[in-house]
Amino acid sequence: MKKTLSALVISSLLFGANVQAAALNAAQEKEVRALVRDTLVSNPEILEEAIMALQTKKADEQQAQFRQALASEHDALYNDAASPRIGAKDAKLVLVSFTDYNCPYCKRFDPLLEKITEQYPDVAVIIKPLPFKGESSAKASQAVLSVWKEDPKAFLALHQRLMQKKTMLDNASIEDAMKSTNTSKIKLTDDSLKTLQNNLELSRKLGIQGTPATVIGDTILPGAVDYDQLEIIVKEQLAKVKK
Repeated sequence: MKKTLSALVISSLLFGANVQAAALNAAQEKEVRALVRDTLVSNPEILEEAIMALQTKKADEQQAQFRQALASEHDALYNDAASPRIGAKDAKLVLVSFTDYNCPYCKRFDPLLEKITEQYPDVAVIIKPLPFKGESSAKASQAVLSVWKEDPKAFLALHQRLMQKKTMLDNASIEDAMKSTNTSKIKLTDDSLKTLQNNLELSRKLGIQGTPATVIGDTILPGAVDYDQLEIIVKEQLAKVKK
């Protein structure tokens, strides 16, 4: 009984139940606090269970936020001409990759996205740069978006070159990448900055807090996975759209 009462009190505190302070006098409040403390010391698994339940609750809330944004922001996700795209023109499944050119996990994961479009002719990938890692991330993203607008066929070579840089980018390495891909004559545009701002706002609405993050059908994949895991998710989502 003592353990159950304490668990109920702890759950109320953790999940924000509306407990009226006036319902307890000072002596009763002191007694409850002592009861909770003694129970946690004797049964620490109660707190662990409560934390796990809280994490599950937050995950469910984040998923609900994502699904709502997925519907309301459909055009921004899939129909923005300013966002680079690779893969099938008339794809049955379109992945949306939020990425950063200074993110080491993005650099490892990005080739897998290219591979999935090569292995699955019904799949395309839209690339939405997110400059989370400083000024050089923003400049690299701006360069890629400007090239996409002016010369879409040259985009992929520059994108790959920037992703292949193992260390943090700087002005010199970005300029070298543009020279080596024959895109150095293309000027960075104000429109590319607007696209980056739109990407940041879209990521906020989707609940994205880091890169890489990939929208795949009705789900979002946070972080990098290996190719086998990516392929499993793509197959599952393709099966849904083909029904």
